[in-house]
Amino acid sequence: MKNDSWLPSLWGQGKDLRDPFAAMRRQMDDIFEDLTSTWPVAKFGTPGMLTPSIDVSETDKELAITAELPGVEQKDLSVTLTGDVLTIKGEKRSASESKSGDKEPMYHHVERSYGSFQRTMTVPYEIDPAKVDAKFKDGVLTVTLPKPAEVQKQAKQIEIKKAA
Repeated sequence: MKNDSWLPSLWGQGKDLRDPFAAMRRQMDDIFEDLTSTWPVAKFGTPGMLTPSIDVSETDKELAITAELPGVEQKDLSVTLTGDVLTIKGEKRSASESKSGDKEPMYHHVERSYGSFQRTMTVPYEIDPAKVDAKFKDGVLTVTLPKPAEVQKQAKQIEIKKAA
């Protein structure tokens, strides 16, 4: 029985005649690409799930967490510290305005993101909540967490020696 006539159509119109699994893998990749292209993107400022980007920096005396929150207002933010767990919560709101008349623009496609978000981080040591400082300016939240005195004393400069 000769199968050459119908096998190429199953494997991609004559492509990959020797490796049917390569064609199947390509088709599966295409299916997953189509499926996941509509999934929410886990980045702040894009349609779907909102997860703010953060930077964490450290000095001898403090830990600083900076979160980019474009389009969020200060009144819609909350920062809490429970033990060694820091939580940043907020909501990005979308206000829509409708105008009538000849000068009203006709939108064919509009992309805006809105919704609530929460980012929780564990701090490597317990911090006094009364000493935590949070500042919000131009869509950037900076939370400064001072290190306890015992943690500051633990830091020791290590001499780096040349290897033999």
